[in-house]
Amino acid sequence: MIIIVGLGNIGIQYRNTFHNIGFMVVDYIAKKLDIKIDKEKFKSQIGQGFYNGKPIMLVKPSTYMNNSGEAVVMLKKKYKDGRIIVAVDDIDLPKGKIRYREHGKSGTHNGLRSITYYIGEDFERVRVGIGRDETKDLADYVLSNIKPDEKELFARAVKEAGEMILEKIK
Repeated sequence: MIIIVGLGNIGIQYRNTFHNIGFMVVDYIAKKLDIKIDKEKFKSQIGQGFYNGKPIMLVKPSTYMNNSGEAVVMLKKKYKDGRIIVAVDDIDLPKGKIRYREHGKSGTHNGLRSITYYIGEDFERVRVGIGRDETKDLADYVLSNIKPDEKELFARAVKEAGEMILEKIK
């Protein structure tokens, strides 16, 4: 099983925030592959399907960002040999830049810290750069809405991240 986890926060008030980029990537893949994310399981909203004959699960944890590991550890226990790929925002990358890593440290990201606490560092990640706004507190910035003049930039970044994930699982 290939498990693609998008990190974000549940609730309409977070829908268009920088911190929900991971959810946006999973939603992009769901739309492209016509997979409905319509089940509640593993403390997450999930959808299942196939890509190139391989079973995949799309996951949006319902635990809020800082507790994402609670959902991912449940998936890891159920699918012991499952391949986990996490899509996440990254303040340390310029806006719109994409970076893939097979494994590694969580850096400053609390969602990744939660996952590494529960399952270790052995999972893939696709980071989408959101840059920084030095005029705002970090939490205020990541929870702020993407500005209208940046929507196109981030729509392209979300698509690029989704396509990168699909390329990695061919």
